[in-house]
Amino acid sequence: MSSRRRFIQNSILVGAGLSMPNILTAADFGRYTRKVKPADQLNYGLIGANGMGWSNMNAHLKLPEVNCVAIADVDQSVLDRRSEDVFKQRGTRPKLYKDYRKLLEDPDIDIVIVGTPDHWHCLVMCDAVSAGKNVYVEKPIANTIEECQLMVKAQERYGKVVQVGQWQRSGSQYAQAIDYVKSGKLGQIRLVKCWAYQGWMKPVPVLPNQAPPAGVDYKMWLGPAPDRPFNPNRFHFNFRWFWDYAGGLMTDWGVHEIDIALYAMGVSAPKSVMASGGKFAYPDDGSETPDTLQTVYEYDGFNMLWEHATGIDGGNYGTTEGIAFIGNNATLVVNRGGWKVIPENETVDGNRVPKVEEVPHTRGEGNALDLHAVNFVEAVKANDPSLLNCAIQTGSIAAINAQMGNIAYKTGKKVYWDATKNQFTDKEANRLIKAQYHNGWELPKI
Repeated sequence: MSSRRRFIQNSILVGAGLSMPNILTAADFGRYTRKVKPADQLNYGLIGANGMGWSNMNAHLKLPEVNCVAIADVDQSVLDRRSEDVFKQRGTRPKLYKDYRKLLEDPDIDIVIVGTPDHWHCLVMCDAVSAGKNVYVEKPIANTIEECQLMVKAQERYGKVVQVGQWQRSGSQYAQAIDYVKSGKLGQIRLVKCWAYQGWMKPVPVLPNQAPPAGVDYKMWLGPAPDRPFNPNRFHFNFRWFWDYAGGLMTDWGVHEIDIALYAMGVSAPKSVMASGGKFAYPDDGSETPDTLQTVYEYDGFNMLWEHATGIDGGNYGTTEGIAFIGNNATLVVNRGGWKVIPENETVDGNRVPKVEEVPHTRGEGNALDLHAVNFVEAVKANDPSLLNCAIQTGSIAAINAQMGNIAYKTGKKVYWDATKNQFTDKEANRLIKAQYHNGWELPKI
């Protein structure tokens, strides 16, 4: 993050009277909004409000110029709960919709947050920018490579500001770590490790199909995904572990870590990818995606390893998640807890001395998700996507690389990427690039 961007963000916070520790109460909001000109108010619509969509909305509601004026969700219980949440914070109630397309028809909405399951991201984001809305879209940006590419085209066609919820890009420890990697002090970097070990994840119980809960428009929830009977395992949070809707931990956590790794190393696409794993921890549970996976990416001059495991916390370097840049001089480890540099040693005049100075563990400053929201609002106000910490183009690189890992896993092959043709050299892998839409829904035409 540049010093100019930090200055602008700090200015916004100071001007709002915020250090951003808490959501604004209705009383706080009334006090602060009296300082915000009506022309500077930003009206938000939230599409998909159960999980990260609401976390994102909360982060934006900490800014006094942000209003939540509408929410769309297929679950009436979620709509009712979030309407009450907005009322408690701001003293007003948003309009509520079951169909997001009705929300997009509202000309008073400036910005849309997309917090739906992954299989909906592409349609909703493309519809939103074509309706003239700026967008904050959750990660991974889509469930296929083809959709990722279409979303980039949509932003470029309509020129709206589109931020991706890979909020680690706004964390100070990541900015510092990236600067250190780019300094060359680590020496030649031959391997980058990325990982997520998730001990809290227990087996997904096997449950029978059943009728959808009252108030849920399940047909709308499925959208372009294959038509299947309702099963609680495939709904709300656990949708992540089913291929119809998402890509498992490879895309859920992988995009966060892979994004930082590729940005620091200055690359966007691998030469080859191979993956091995499976349901080794919980072979008989109700999920589909692998609970254990190792994926090797080959780039010019270095390899990158992604690995994940559920049910255990014993990750690399004693951390449950992170990125390690392994160079000839030292290894830099960064995660949500901070960053550090572990020097290699060499013999000088008969003594073992470190090749570079050790950097002790350094924690990040502030709340990165909150700062990501500030960065987005800054870019919207300036109508300048170049100010974004994670624009849709950036988000697409991480998502596409993660999808490549899943494709290598599904094919069981080492697959090679042809950058000149923007496709694999393998026919089976190329079929998996494509999105398959169902139930009358069609891929956006940009």
